[in-house]
Amino acid sequence: MSTATSTDPQTATPTRIVVSDLSKRFGSVHAVDGLSFVVEPGQVTGFLGPNGAGKTTTLRMALGLITPDFGSATYAGTPYSSLAHPSSQVGAVLETAFHPGRSGRSHLRVYCAAAGLPDERADAVLAQVGMTDAAKRKTGGYSLGMRQRLGLATALLGDPQVLILDEPANGLDPEGIQWLRNFLRHLAHDQGRTILVSSHLLAEVQQTVDRIVIIGGGKLVREGTIAELADPARASVHLRSPNAGALHQELLDAGAQVETSSPEELTVRGMPIAAIGHLAFTSGVELHELRTATTDLEEIYFRLTAGQEEFKGASNAPDDAPGAAPTPQPAAPKVPGREAS
Repeated sequence: MSTATSTDPQTATPTRIVVSDLSKRFGSVHAVDGLSFVVEPGQVTGFLGPNGAGKTTTLRMALGLITPDFGSATYAGTPYSSLAHPSSQVGAVLETAFHPGRSGRSHLRVYCAAAGLPDERADAVLAQVGMTDAAKRKTGGYSLGMRQRLGLATALLGDPQVLILDEPANGLDPEGIQWLRNFLRHLAHDQGRTILVSSHLLAEVQQTVDRIVIIGGGKLVREGTIAELADPARASVHLRSPNAGALHQELLDAGAQVETSSPEELTVRGMPIAAIGHLAFTSGVELHELRTATTDLEEIYFRLTAGQEEFKGASNAPDDAPGAAPTPQPAAPKVPGREAS
């Protein structure tokens, strides 16, 4: 067996994912239609869209599991099928599938053998994802959260510069979700890796990602940071004062839009936060709180994808469209001498 070692992600060449005019049709269903976006290194990018929007089909094409009708997905200019050492360049988890009779360590060693990696990588990635204590346990007895971690460990075996993950937080408890958030941000921000994450957990996405790509009906809806995707007209300032009633009228007279949240709380739109603070000062109104309201990803998402929540026929394809390729992590073949945990 080869004794190839993994590359140091901090010295590896930064890898940008470029999806360019990607298209795929299944019969009369246009699953992905001229989709283009970029995933930059050193960032966690969220990949969002309603069920049937084409997210999984896009990821499968990006990983060479489905051949696009048109367009491409490349890693530093190279399609996945042409990568010299794919497991050491791109790690992916679209689904998790494990032989229930194998231990977590045995499962990983099988993939080490297939990728020409040393056995030591199995224990290294188990430690990385906090699974060392479960290394000898049969995967058939793993919880959903443990299987998610083992899938992530499999993707990390080659120490890849790029990670593509589909719903990685499914089955994780709150502590596990917090761990995953910090782990992905560490890989991107501290090690410069390129991370693309598909998820329906919008609140968690908001706390994890740097940029967002939203698709609907197989097409790009918007991409950018949360701040860039926010509607400026909806930006608001929250204030709390024991004399909010008096300030309410002052704000209206100044041309602001004002909503009363409670007797002591106001939501103000159409006026900068500095101007609101100055008006309160000159009016002699005591403020207990004054802050810009956090932009809510959930509000942005539903505003941009309104009307695309369900499969609408030929304009919007289900992610399990006919002809879709199977999981990229099938149960590995038996490798002689590798059943010991």
